[in-house]
Amino acid sequence: MDASWEEFGWERLGHGVGRRRLPGWDATVALVVGADAVLLYDTGSTLREGAEVRAQAQALLGRRVTHIALSHPHFDHVLGTAAFSGAQVYGAVGTRELLRRGADELHTSAVRHGVGEHDAAEAVDALVAPQHEVCGEWTVDLGGGREVLLADVGPAHSGHDLVAVVPGSPAVVLCGDLVEESGEPQAGSDAFPSRWPASLDRLLALGGEDAVYVPGHGAVVDAAFVRDQREQLAVRFGVS
Repeated sequence: MDASWEEFGWERLGHGVGRRRLPGWDATVALVVGADAVLLYDTGSTLREGAEVRAQAQALLGRRVTHIALSHPHFDHVLGTAAFSGAQVYGAVGTRELLRRGADELHTSAVRHGVGEHDAAEAVDALVAPQHEVCGEWTVDLGGGREVLLADVGPAHSGHDLVAVVPGSPAVVLCGDLVEESGEPQAGSDAFPSRWPASLDRLLALGGEDAVYVPGHGAVVDAAFVRDQREQLAVRFGVS
């Protein structure tokens, strides 16, 4: 399996862990593979994109995605979820209600950023809200000694930021848009700028100095990059 990631256009991050940078918005989706189950972190911006990720995961692993963790409820990270029938979906506490009452806003945001009207409407109509909400931390056992720690570290970039930590040598931390490498971190109307630096402190505490940090957009970074981005955000928003 680990020898095959690159053949499918994915980047290997560690044993049984890989990610793909999707076209368009350069959003990351990541797979974590255990003996009994497979977790996908984020699902893309349309059902078509989600279906493509599903087909790639099936071809790469010979297995279905069984668990999904949503980093935050923005269109480019959640609108492919319905392509994964039967998967158990996790989000930060409050994500379920936000997705249920915010479908129109998701549709508007997707179209405003360039998703076709039909694709946006189709994905929003089929929108899947998390069955499981993480308040604090939640460990998902994928079998064979592979566990993934999901941690609600927001609000920060959004009102509902969920990170995934995959122990290993090194550990892999899936950051969502709490960290961005391919551009300046985006703070929309649902951001909590005053709390963002503290969320990155929490992220660094979870991952440690030697972890691999995977931004929601852009290349993999290290703890020093995350720390530097934390300081830039603190200066930008006038917080300590």
